[in-house]
Amino acid sequence: MDGVRGRGGEKNHRWWLQLAGETLEPAARKALESMKNHWDGLSIFVDNPDIPMDNNKAERGIRNPVIGRKNYYGSGAVWSGMLSMMLFSLFQTLEMNHIDPHAFLLSYLEACARNKGHPPQNIDDFVPWQVYTANEEAA
Repeated sequence: MDGVRGRGGEKNHRWWLQLAGETLEPAARKALESMKNHWDGLSIFVDNPDIPMDNNKAERGIRNPVIGRKNYYGSGAVWSGMLSMMLFSLFQTLEMNHIDPHAFLLSYLEACARNKGHPPQNIDDFVPWQVYTANEEAA
């Protein structure tokens, strides 16, 4: 790993030389300055193999809400954007806890209906870690 890090150091040294030159194009100067300023973050995966080289997993995770926002035509108002944000957050939390979002939402809405259109009296039954525990006990 030191050899790779060493090569990075050489690049860093060349950046200083190129940045000191007056003939460098503005766009190239901006890119090199950014690389110099962020080099530790850009090369952190070299010393920490558990850290991925890219953020593709995070980008895939937000793909559906981003595409949906363009297609739903329902976020023209601030309140609807906030509602979408809360629902996407809820659905992601449910999926991370291995809870079927469709079954969860159906159960919650049925509880609201039983309570004459109001939220259930005991909201603790719908907290993801409580639902997850109940699912584990049922299995």
